Amino acid sequence: MSDLDVPARRSRRRPARIAFAAGAAAFGLVTAAVVAPPAAAEHAEHWNRAHNDVLFIGAHPDDEYQSLSTFGQWTERRRWSVGVATITRGEGGGNAVGQEEGAKLGLLREGEEREAVAHAGIRNVFYLDKPDFWYTLSGPLTGRIWDGPPQRADTLERLVRLIRATTPHTIVTMDPRPFDQHGAHQLAGRLAVEAFRLAADPNAYPGQIAKERYRPWQADRLLAQNWRFSGPTGPGCATADLTDPASGLPQEGVWEGALSWRTGTTWAQRERDAARVYRSQGLGALPAKITTPRHQLGCDWFSVLAEDGRPVRAQVREQESLRPLYQEFRDWARKVGMPWLANDAQPTYPANPSTKVPQAKRRPQVDGHGGQDEYPGESLNLVHWQGDRCASPQDCSATARLSRDGDDLFVYVEVSDDKRGAVLPAEDCKRHWRTDSVEIALDPRGKADDTASTFKVAVLPTTAEGRPCAARDADQNQGPARETAPGLEYASKPLASSPAGYAVEVRIPLAVLPAAADPNRFAVNVLVYDSDTDDKVGQSRLAWSPFGSAQADPYVWGAARLVGYTPPPGRPVDPVPPVIPTEAARSSDSPASVAQSRRTGVPLGVGPRTRFTP
Repeated sequence: MSDLDVPARRSRRRPARIAFAAGAAAFGLVTAAVVAPPAAAEHAEHWNRAHNDVLFIGAHPDDEYQSLSTFGQWTERRRWSVGVATITRGEGGGNAVGQEEGAKLGLLREGEEREAVAHAGIRNVFYLDKPDFWYTLSGPLTGRIWDGPPQRADTLERLVRLIRATTPHTIVTMDPRPFDQHGAHQLAGRLAVEAFRLAADPNAYPGQIAKERYRPWQADRLLAQNWRFSGPTGPGCATADLTDPASGLPQEGVWEGALSWRTGTTWAQRERDAARVYRSQGLGALPAKITTPRHQLGCDWFSVLAEDGRPVRAQVREQESLRPLYQEFRDWARKVGMPWLANDAQPTYPANPSTKVPQAKRRPQVDGHGGQDEYPGESLNLVHWQGDRCASPQDCSATARLSRDGDDLFVYVEVSDDKRGAVLPAEDCKRHWRTDSVEIALDPRGKADDTASTFKVAVLPTTAEGRPCAARDADQNQGPARETAPGLEYASKPLASSPAGYAVEVRIPLAVLPAAADPNRFAVNVLVYDSDTDDKVGQSRLAWSPFGSAQADPYVWGAARLVGYTPPPGRPVDPVPPVIPTEAARSSDSPASVAQSRRTGVPLGVGPRTRFTP
């Protein structure tokens, strides 16, 4: 075995938990001058231009922002350099500042990320140039897009290369667990777990060692963000000995109330300043000032997945009757030697609501008026699902009714609203969650594991052009309804009984669904998004079936039996393959990425190194 085959290890130096004066009886007496800034870590790799003490691995620009308080403290107090690996540039996300989409949006978001992380002293952001498409809860679907044709199946390979290039002692990533979380976040966490181990294995991607002249590298620690963990507040949260009740893993806390030596403000405030840079994602609407009293500020929480290069073990609790998405995650957790990550991964889903979709007594006219003969079925109440709770029924409330005539499904939704949200141009129809809108989600076979085999359509009741618009989003074929759902009709009308209330009516030809509708297993969810501001940020969300990510989790949607319906012969039983956008920005088109590559020696997109330059 050559010296290049021997995994290098750095001496382990854990992020120091902030010490506070023992005599400070009141939190207000704790100051930033308790300790002096330590000298630079003695193990810093001065010979390595690409070296970072800590590497964060995320999926999109802004995935790191809720940890910037921690990263800023590590850079300022420990003098540790922190790098960020961002697998995509968020091309499939929203845009609250303009009409850029695809690669142009990705480059815009890169600029925001670089500006934001600079608040925490972060200089290096490495992009893997993988495509971002839509909000999905499926890690496996994300993997098929990142590593399926026309992409090269090399996301893990690039992460292993980046760890070997940057030689971090600590790797921080996202929670890999599946429930109620973006599939891209899950997959970023999974790939980081695998790359943490493989980077030290000389048999993993041996060409990186033999041809590119990297060395195997074993990082000491692996942490995962744990946004769901609710621990104590105040400075004591950073020294508390706590365990995540879900996974059973120890939790590390870093207090956001620590003061920055540079500004004299809390790191919670500096993190807020950074977050507001992500204007395209609506974070610019966050209040400029943190008003929580300092002694009530909490910690950033991280699950400790590995110490001294080895997994931290926890008791394994097996779950029975796993649905396919959770069974796949359990199998992955076993494969990587961390089966406890699947503990309680599948939540206790509530019983799905159910209704009957009757034949209309009179064929509905799509005009925004829902007569009783047109919709003879029961009225479905939409209840709070996410965001701010409605202050009153007048503030926001909604009901929906369904009916069928022949091969057409009709949906009528009435929304009470006291204030109109931002009026978007019709070309911005896909970003319905940023303002007042109605969304209808259909699973024709009632057995989808993700939305790639479903039909989803959203309607804005009005646009800047003075008319409603409709578009499909995050489903089998997204885009304007006129292009992706031939024959779909929609209309909206204001409600006289509500200042900003409205009704939306939609006719959906069952022929446009990705598979034949099964009348006994048909699944539906109806959702309403409410905004009372013009900053393109939603406030309240309502749903007929409100649990988890109700818009993206078909396991949640309600049963809607199509009374008397038989699909025409010849309709496909298996959903047709989805059409998924894969446009991605390239590092070669980013002057900032090109300059960083020249400075660090890490190739653009973390691709193969063709020339060895220490």
